[in-house]
Amino acid sequence: MGCLPDGTAFAVLPGDFPFLSGEVWRLVAGCEPSVPLRGGIGATAAGPQELAGALAEARYALASARSTAPDASLLTDVTTLSSVDQLLTGIPTEVRTAYRRTVLGPLLETGSVSSAVLLHTLQTFLACDGSWARTAEALHLHVNTVHYRIQRIEHFSGRDLSRLTDRLDLWTALLCRS
Repeated sequence: MGCLPDGTAFAVLPGDFPFLSGEVWRLVAGCEPSVPLRGGIGATAAGPQELAGALAEARYALASARSTAPDASLLTDVTTLSSVDQLLTGIPTEVRTAYRRTVLGPLLETGSVSSAVLLHTLQTFLACDGSWARTAEALHLHVNTVHYRIQRIEHFSGRDLSRLTDRLDLWTALLCRS
């Protein structure tokens, strides 16, 4: 057991320690419901050389728990961070906001109807795996209108939606909502 420089308490426990079960966590967290208790669990370390990595994972899982449930008790195991949106919960809000602003740029203009329409089109296009026809059907538009909107999105974002990496950047930026 110990305390990190930021005041976070930590403990190195055996992998089969009963505290790590959901039932014991709920009992401990329920002792004082008005005080949120958050925890992070890293992978089991096979030996002393892996402790630093397990601690880093636990700290990331803790950051995810804090971000996911700022006013509630939550225990997050690093193995549950298995998708991009879950992974992003461990990234500080300020960093997610900066990334979103950088990648989406002018598409985030508040109060602009055309920006809101383009963002909705982008989200639908990506959710439809880049299918022009399915996007058009989902938005009740002609496919040429979808092509036009995607061209506008590419213009404003500086990204090429025919490239997987650019699609991933834009999808990640959409997931970075505060």
